[in-house]
Amino acid sequence: MRILRFLRNSVSIGKDIDYYSRFSPSPLSMKQFLDFGSENACEKTSFAFLRQELPVRLANIMKEINLLPDNLLKTPSVRLVQGWYMQSFQEILEFKDKNADDEKVTYDFTDAVIKIRNRHNDVIPTMAQGVVEYKESYGTDPVVSQNLQYFLDRFYMSRISIRMLLNQHTLLFGGKVKVNPAHPKQIGSIDPNCRVSEVIGDAYENARTLCDRYYMNSPELVLEEFTANPTTVVYVPSHLYHMVFELFKNAMRATMELYGDAMEYPAIHAQVALGTEDLTVKAGYGYGLPISRLYARYFQGDLKLYSLEGYGTDAVVYIRALSTESIERLPVYNKSAWKHYKTIHEADDWCIPSKEPKDMTTFRSF
Repeated sequence: MRILRFLRNSVSIGKDIDYYSRFSPSPLSMKQFLDFGSENACEKTSFAFLRQELPVRLANIMKEINLLPDNLLKTPSVRLVQGWYMQSFQEILEFKDKNADDEKVTYDFTDAVIKIRNRHNDVIPTMAQGVVEYKESYGTDPVVSQNLQYFLDRFYMSRISIRMLLNQHTLLFGGKVKVNPAHPKQIGSIDPNCRVSEVIGDAYENARTLCDRYYMNSPELVLEEFTANPTTVVYVPSHLYHMVFELFKNAMRATMELYGDAMEYPAIHAQVALGTEDLTVKAGYGYGLPISRLYARYFQGDLKLYSLEGYGTDAVVYIRALSTESIERLPVYNKSAWKHYKTIHEADDWCIPSKEPKDMTTFRSF
């Protein structure tokens, strides 16, 4: 009897996932986040939006998870991640027909959102572990590697977007005090006047602490701002911090390992420039990380690396200066995405360099 009930529930949830995956996520701009989270923030409105939007975003990425190789889906880590997403999807659907005017309903919803956010804390390392388990057991090939990278970029971007929605709701409505004591000027997780140099300074100091512990020394920071006043931008400080912190960690490691036991190390240079449409942050001597790039691209920015052998690497972070242009970049499950996983990639139409033959006379003459 229990098995039959489980099968019925699985079929029902499968139908719900199919239904919600037919809708495209609704990307929000930074300005929309700000407008909604202002003094007129309404918990009922947030509840009404999230109970529709969260199932769509969850279902879209859950359909893509199912397109992964069967042996990857069977790994304990990926099965755990799937279980988390399935449980969260079901918990949100429990509120789809409930009355938004009932204070207990909105209170219970906020409580559910907090639990979902906490449940997904370890999604990134757990999924990464699943990929490691798969590669160790079955190896990989260029096609699988390409599809995995395509999936991981979309999966992690989806995770960033879902977490943004969860954080905004919990920070605005998760307690009796609507103002965050630690960051009173922030609207949820967004700072309307985020001081870029302060975030860069915090990221540098924390990365420097790690570097000092491991190498017993660290390179200095030279920070330049090409504006008369401290540069501010509408942004999520935690996202900017994550990007810069990861870049600083890698820059410091590269510098310390390159110069070894030298008494002096070249400084890490960070430059901040604000244009009419974009904010640019440039740091040298390091290597960026893929997730940092996704954080940058989430609100239509980017992170690019420019390397020069023997000199180092410039990492350039672009951020939209206008809140109306900072719009969520969201993956959509559709035929195009499906084809990417199912299409057999043909051979490359460029020559692949090979070792030089020992006997040059074996070449044919034309």
